[in-house]
Amino acid sequence: MAIIKPFEEHPDLYEDWFEKNKYVYLSEVKAVGKLLPKNGKGLEIGVGSGRFAAPLGIKSGVEPSPVMSKIARQRGITTVDGSAENLPIASSSFDFVLMVTTICFLDDVMKSFLEVNRILKNNGQFIIGFVDRNSTIGKEYEKFKEENIFYKYATFFSTKEILSFYKKSGFSKFNIVQTVFSKLDEINSIEPVIDGSGKGSFVVIKGIKIKKTI
Repeated sequence: MAIIKPFEEHPDLYEDWFEKNKYVYLSEVKAVGKLLPKNGKGLEIGVGSGRFAAPLGIKSGVEPSPVMSKIARQRGITTVDGSAENLPIASSSFDFVLMVTTICFLDDVMKSFLEVNRILKNNGQFIIGFVDRNSTIGKEYEKFKEENIFYKYATFFSTKEILSFYKKSGFSKFNIVQTVFSKLDEINSIEPVIDGSGKGSFVVIKGIKIKKTI
């Protein structure tokens, strides 16, 4: 999770996206909330400016960008400096971990998933929200990524690929929901959240830690 330069230099553009795409953002929060545990100690990795942690009631986050961390703290989030690949977190210390649109910026996805496994308690829950590479918006992002300050550094994944990472790192019992069914500029109300994947551009997966990995 070393790609922090654009987030450091353009926090205003990052924040503006959520204002400009208000209903897309609210749809994504709604989808994540559907799979997020109602109780327990939670952590968001790549918490950014706290745009998801704050409305979802998550009080702790890991974030490598000092500028993003400062904004997150203003939203009531306690942040620690660190990367997903080397979490400065004690083993078996959280009931659930959230990652939203962070996976595309990771240096080593598998190492990150193994780290999440390590810090989760037995039967802990790992929730990921992401833009599916094979979706309408995913294809647009991929096509024009070199023109985007943030996504030029991104590697997008399909739902199938992310499920593979989950399984290899000791997770099972998956729940999947999806939302955002139109193009960004066509969305002017909160989108529905339905089960499965393949139709919506924003997908949320929840996996349960089934075994401790080496």
